[in-house]
Amino acid sequence: MLSGAVVRPPSVNFANGLTSVELGMPVYGRALEQHEAYCAALTQCGLKLTRLEAEERYPDSTFVEDTAVVTERCAILTRPGTPSRVGEVAGVKAVLAEFYSELASLCEPGRLDGGDICEAENHFFIGISGRTNAAGAQQLAELLASFNYTSSFVDIREVDGILHLKSGVAYLGDKRMVVIEALRNREEFRGYELVRVQAGEEYAANCVMVNDHVLVAAGYPALEKTLRELGYQTIALEMTEFQKMDGGLSCLSLRF
Repeated sequence: MLSGAVVRPPSVNFANGLTSVELGMPVYGRALEQHEAYCAALTQCGLKLTRLEAEERYPDSTFVEDTAVVTERCAILTRPGTPSRVGEVAGVKAVLAEFYSELASLCEPGRLDGGDICEAENHFFIGISGRTNAAGAQQLAELLASFNYTSSFVDIREVDGILHLKSGVAYLGDKRMVVIEALRNREEFRGYELVRVQAGEEYAANCVMVNDHVLVAAGYPALEKTLRELGYQTIALEMTEFQKMDGGLSCLSLRF
């Protein structure tokens, strides 16, 4: 069971952050409202939140997931794949030190965003992407192995339309994964029951299992209906302003 999460609200200059999509400028007030609803959902799921202050020096810093990989046994600080985001790690390190007696860190030449890491119980899928390089993936795999976790690499550099691995997959427990069509036939996911995301609902693949609920992006009824038919309790959350900045549900917290 998860018990805690680290979150950080968007800063007033959130719109100055990185994005690869053309969905318009995020509306700051609306982003704050959506972030607060997200925090309320995490609390509803039983998590105690550690709230960091907004950080104007780093417009992307609301996406705290990219700064660390947190597990039951360890926390590993990343080196985000975009140089402008590397400074975000220091603030998160100070907070995670309150929960973990020892913190491991990636180092040069490794680059890795937490959004590329999909935890499936004791196994980790590590995405190699435009933000996570092979050196970063290898360093993380070795650190995870030292804590008795296994891992495998999933190269998504040729997959159109997704920034991170978790833009296209999510683990639901019990060997079941949500997956977009472009990743459905990947050898790495053989042996898992795959919940397919319909065309046009790819953004919804970034859903988050939090204890007894699955957080899903609002506006994607087919996937939410499928999840409910499979017996999951869902909480639909508006994510329009974060989607404009390449962000998804998992990006907005570090859950442990």
